[in-house]
Amino acid sequence: MRKFSKIFALLLVLSFTLNSCYTLEHTVGDGAQGGQTEDARQWYVLWGLVPMNEVDSKQMAGGATDYTITTQHTFVDYVIGFFTGIVSIVPKTVKVTK
Repeated sequence: MRKFSKIFALLLVLSFTLNSCYTLEHTVGDGAQGGQTEDARQWYVLWGLVPMNEVDSKQMAGGATDYTITTQHTFVDYVIGFFTGIVSIVPKTVKVTK
């Protein structure tokens, strides 16, 4: 039982340190001109294969013609995903900066 605990602890540490992070950034028009941001969380089932909700970045921009869309897995997303990943639900964050 002790060996199992060590292996489990090692796998837990590796899952937090060796996870892959990515950030996608899209520039619309001339890009963000100010610092006003709006965040939304996109939810997926089946470990990222099927979206549960729709995040409309154009609506988040509120009619702005110049803005930047950043899509990423944040630390908070990883913490949430640690608990919800058991039932195959994972989040990611979409941020629009105007």
